[in-house]
Amino acid sequence: MDPSNVDPAKASTCTTCRFAEDKSNYWTAVLFFKHPNGSYIRVPQMANHNTGPGLQAGGMTIYYFQPRAPTKNLDIVAFAPGFRMIVGHPLRRADDIPTTSPDYRQTSFRCFDERDPGNNGVPGFPGDSFHLPNKICPEGIRSNIYFPQCWDGVNLDSPDHSSHVAFPEGPASSGLQIFGTDCPATHPVRVPLLFIEIIWDTRPFNDPELWPKDGSQPFVYSMGDPTGFGQHADYLFGWEGDSLQRAMDVCTGGDGIPWNCPVLTTQDMDTMNNCRQPNKVDEVVESEYLERLPGCNPVQEGPVSATLAPEDCGAHTTWAASPTPVTEPPSVVTPPWNVCWDGQGTDTSGGLAPRCDSKPTKANSGPAPVATSPSL
Repeated sequence: MDPSNVDPAKASTCTTCRFAEDKSNYWTAVLFFKHPNGSYIRVPQMANHNTGPGLQAGGMTIYYFQPRAPTKNLDIVAFAPGFRMIVGHPLRRADDIPTTSPDYRQTSFRCFDERDPGNNGVPGFPGDSFHLPNKICPEGIRSNIYFPQCWDGVNLDSPDHSSHVAFPEGPASSGLQIFGTDCPATHPVRVPLLFIEIIWDTRPFNDPELWPKDGSQPFVYSMGDPTGFGQHADYLFGWEGDSLQRAMDVCTGGDGIPWNCPVLTTQDMDTMNNCRQPNKVDEVVESEYLERLPGCNPVQEGPVSATLAPEDCGAHTTWAASPTPVTEPPSVVTPPWNVCWDGQGTDTSGGLAPRCDSKPTKANSGPAPVATSPSL
């Protein structure tokens, strides 16, 4: 999609996001399981912690964080129409980033053990890994993806889709300052810290008999990456009007509960799950085992950088003239954790879980009007 020609906020008729104003595009490669017989099947995605009420049909969890002290400049500027960026590199196949570089923590993985609350520790720090976990994760794997928070203030995009943004510089500290504190002079404008989590339901593949006998792990990204070092994500801004700026200015509680942001409109899970695109490429990519990865992407283990897939492999390269409508109901996976608090007993989420009886709310973009006396 070319943002210079298409504005998602105006072109979209619905959104899979909890906030109705967010028509942005968020994209990541998907994960496949490689069977011992050499075939591949897509790994399902499941609802994250504290994303209820209702179960999300796969997808991802999106966070927009504001800077906090000791950052000097706490003024935050929302992205503008046409803004886009990427993070990570799909051809990377080696742990070749210095541990002192912000890039080292921009993508990582968390292996969920049984009864793991999912909220322990800042993503990307000890306990998480830059590579795909090399052990069975009883309750699934979570991808953690951070985008840069500093913008050059001029370019909505760049030829490599990343040079117009940068991570803060300075010593890293805990919490939201994990990439340092202040923006460099080359990129002085502070934008929201965009953070993505994706939960991969690897539970169907936890049988040790399905795992390789050489000690490696069986998961591979759709671009042919069995290491995880090539994890990457794309972002195309698509919030309606000034809705994101209003949210950044007003919704500063930090609990992540959508209903606590009164300037935005929330929608129920059925509405979110039923917002779906028709199938535009006539290619089977999920729900059954495949002889090869979609797009003929070869599996490349590294450590040298991967190369692009051959162009003459016979893969589909064009959209179908008549996209196939999606008629089957959304596929929903039940996660091994609660997604909301029912109000009974003690809330063990530390105030981060929404109430299970939460209902959609309309946006209130400003204070209530002041009552005036009728003129005589």
